[in-house]
Amino acid sequence: MRRAFTFATAGRISVGPGVATEIPGAVVAHGRRALVVTGGNPGRYDVLDALAESQVSISRLAVDREPTVDDVREATALARECDVVLGLGGGSVIDLAKAAAALVAADDPVDHLEVIGRGRPLPPTALPVVAAPTTAGTGSEVTANAVLASPTDGVKVSVRGPTLLPRAAIVDPLLTVSCPRKVTAAAGLDAFTQCLEPFVSPMATPLTDGFARTGLAAAGRSLRQAYTDGSDVDARGDMSLCSLLGGMALANAKLGAVHGIAGVVGGMTGASHGAICAALLPSVVTVTVAALRDRAPQSPALARYGRAGELVNADRSSRVDDLVDWIRETCQQLSMPGLGSLGLSSDQVDTVVSASARSSSIKGHPIELTSDELRRIVQSSL
Repeated sequence: MRRAFTFATAGRISVGPGVATEIPGAVVAHGRRALVVTGGNPGRYDVLDALAESQVSISRLAVDREPTVDDVREATALARECDVVLGLGGGSVIDLAKAAAALVAADDPVDHLEVIGRGRPLPPTALPVVAAPTTAGTGSEVTANAVLASPTDGVKVSVRGPTLLPRAAIVDPLLTVSCPRKVTAAAGLDAFTQCLEPFVSPMATPLTDGFARTGLAAAGRSLRQAYTDGSDVDARGDMSLCSLLGGMALANAKLGAVHGIAGVVGGMTGASHGAICAALLPSVVTVTVAALRDRAPQSPALARYGRAGELVNADRSSRVDDLVDWIRETCQQLSMPGLGSLGLSSDQVDTVVSASARSSSIKGHPIELTSDELRRIVQSSL
């Protein structure tokens, strides 16, 4: 064993087609007053009808965008009147549910935010959370952080702590079948990235390696198919698994430059996190591999990039360059836009570079990138 490590995840995880029927029971196990946080179209989920029939008193909150600090204040006020919080939606919905549950004993969410706040530890007590993702992207159902937007500061920031981990994660690929193609593409590439970055991270562990390898192989089999045919339950299942495993990997082995830069760009543009990750991914891998070959040719990360190429291509003869080719071809097939189309202008590049170098999310990158390398990534991703 290379070094000591710890591992933390959701209290209980259920995965597979049909497990959404467990949601009412999981909620009732923690109380009879529930705050239900959903996306903008909650009516498409039959599980809410079943929950209502379980004699649960429900307060509802819908969010159709990435949550802001003000959204958390509203959600926290509602949560204080409840016993349990259900997050039924994409990563933004689950992040809002987690943050509200973790901050019920806090005076103000800003006190606990990174960058724009004081970064204080979360209160030791929190409401239990049941998380049921309806997209396959962030893995938020098994992570100990929540991302919030601060429009006045033009940034996205995180709140972190063990009390953010849900008590139950219920991952049913049938909940993702109605996910639009555009969201499927962006979320899927985010899930893929969240397996790749922990896999090449210097903080990887034997546990996270296993999750990352399985998630990368699943994405290689099914990301393009889930985009092409959203009704393919096997493909949806693979991508739900990829997202879940990526969440467990990143929560314990950290992320890298894709997410470090994406957080900055997202705060400046308000664009979809997954789409930003997809725009950055090809250039980040290309520049990072070149930096490793030049400055750290003995780094184990080089071999790991090659192993990732084998996994996504299901070909043991694949190498690092084959991984880059797969990423570029996938982004093209899924019609992913560049950063310019997502709202970033060329005169904002230096601001992005400066802020990205300070990002906490970049700390798991396998090599420290220079300002010139970061600039090359952002410019080539426009």
